Amino acid sequence: MKLTSLTAAISFAAAPLMAADDMTVLLDWFVNPDHGPIIVAQEKGYFAEQDLEVEIIAPADPSDPPKLVAAGQADLAISYQPQLHLQIHEGLPLQRVGTLVATPLNCLLALADGPIQSPADLAGRKVGFSVGGVEEAVLGSILRHHGLSLDDVELVNVNWSLSPSLMSGQVDAVIGAYRNFELNQMEIEGIEGNCFFVEEEGLPPYDELIYVANSGTMDKGMIARFLAATEKATQYIVNHPEDSWEIFSGTSAELQDELNAKAWVDTLPRFALRPTAMDEGRYAAFEAFLHAAGLIPSQNPVSQIAIDVTAN
Repeated sequence: MKLTSLTAAISFAAAPLMAADDMTVLLDWFVNPDHGPIIVAQEKGYFAEQDLEVEIIAPADPSDPPKLVAAGQADLAISYQPQLHLQIHEGLPLQRVGTLVATPLNCLLALADGPIQSPADLAGRKVGFSVGGVEEAVLGSILRHHGLSLDDVELVNVNWSLSPSLMSGQVDAVIGAYRNFELNQMEIEGIEGNCFFVEEEGLPPYDELIYVANSGTMDKGMIARFLAATEKATQYIVNHPEDSWEIFSGTSAELQDELNAKAWVDTLPRFALRPTAMDEGRYAAFEAFLHAAGLIPSQNPVSQIAIDVTAN
């Protein structure tokens, strides 16, 4: 499998025997183990079984996919629950239609042998981040959980260079690091990291990776078929973790390294076993969290944020 950009898309679907529905899915980033169910569904022919020909596109800019779905230029995008709440308030016609990774991956990451043994130790220290808004709200909540505030730390935009900025000493901790990637990346470099898990530090739990569609134009039936295929792929991954890794990593030489192999093992138990299933309370709680943090002006009903495309 060859990675593609938005300007040079390549379909990975095998040619179907009968005419299938074309579907375009935008990833949130380059192909990585977070996308296991999608790639395995493609390679095992599960999309074809659902009469779908799926074009999987890796974006040049990770902020683009939800906007392109909102503009009607793709059927689905992989996005993040926290960002979805904000984008709906910004006026984008988006809804969550399924879940890919059903737990937070985000964590506050520090050096295991460094001065930050608790978030309380961050007073007067530098914290790196990549995306403003949500990450600042997450960090602020963690700090409040330990009697501090954002005024007690210096925020440094490290521009996606999370673990390198931490290992080099540019910052004392980073927010937005993924526990299944940055921790392994540091271990491979011979440096032990320590993740403070956001859901253990005062934040309501949330779905890290979700599928979003255009709320006004989505084809619920087609999306339901897509999710049925990814559910079957997830079951295969859980039942056959080693074989599914061989299938996944066999699509690209770039995936066949130690970091992706370690990340695969750490990501596998976090895939949503029921991608269409929806926890209304989880979405209501996170909307309330963002409102309390001052990031949204009001609270939308859950029905505006997320739906079950299989419900009558």
